[in-house]
Amino acid sequence: MSQTAKADLFHQLHQGPEVLILPNAWDAASAAVVADAGAKAVATSSAAVAWTFGQADGDILAVENTCAVVAAIGRVTDLPVSCDFEGGFTDDLDQLARNITRVIEAGAVGINFEDGSRDPNLHARKIAAARQAAEKADVPLFINARTDIYLRQLATGDAAEAEAIRRGRLYVSAGADGVFVPGAADAGLIGRLAAAIPAPLNILAWPGAPDAAGLKALGVRRLSAGTGTFNIAFAALAKAAADFLAQGDSGAVFAASEGAPALQKRFSV
Repeated sequence: MSQTAKADLFHQLHQGPEVLILPNAWDAASAAVVADAGAKAVATSSAAVAWTFGQADGDILAVENTCAVVAAIGRVTDLPVSCDFEGGFTDDLDQLARNITRVIEAGAVGINFEDGSRDPNLHARKIAAARQAAEKADVPLFINARTDIYLRQLATGDAAEAEAIRRGRLYVSAGADGVFVPGAADAGLIGRLAAAIPAPLNILAWPGAPDAAGLKALGVRRLSAGTGTFNIAFAALAKAAADFLAQGDSGAVFAASEGAPALQKRFSV
């Protein structure tokens, strides 16, 4: 499948009929596991990717490392790949355009693109610059504009809802294809966001949030695990390491690893 065809498919997956569920990956191995489990696309988590490089999340990781992860994922799956591109790793619009070109060249057909604590008007300009760069590359990149109103608690109550809607509409008008509002979990709030923002709404797996069927009924089109999948994997590793250090029980190690994917076989093609 060509990159353009993958991009078109990724757009279509946001139109239903089911919610697009994305158990986020952080490297080729996790992407292969996610793909083999039945995912319809692979999306990275910027925090999980950064942690694998021993760095904190937040536009710190070098863009070439992010692109290398995207390229590695593309070698193990033919699914559409969306990259969590943080804030683009720069606020300079010319450099941002170059960064967008690089991640497209690495194989991405979508990006998550967060505002963080930035001026939303700046983020809108960045979205427009990203759209222009994608058009120049002749790839219909799915730009999923993330607003961190709830995640960073930039506002509360009615003010937070109004600002999330305002930003969502602003970002769509600037060229975003979807809007991501992590931290929104209340069903009533989610339904109002979905109704007010004129683009597919992405929700992050969050305590108290409805399941996929409930989100579908509210008008949500995409559900992301975020760092959840990484944390599940590393919680298991932390326990296994502690148990092995305490007991040195070889049998327990192999018993606990039953059901692990056969990645050597998977990659020996």
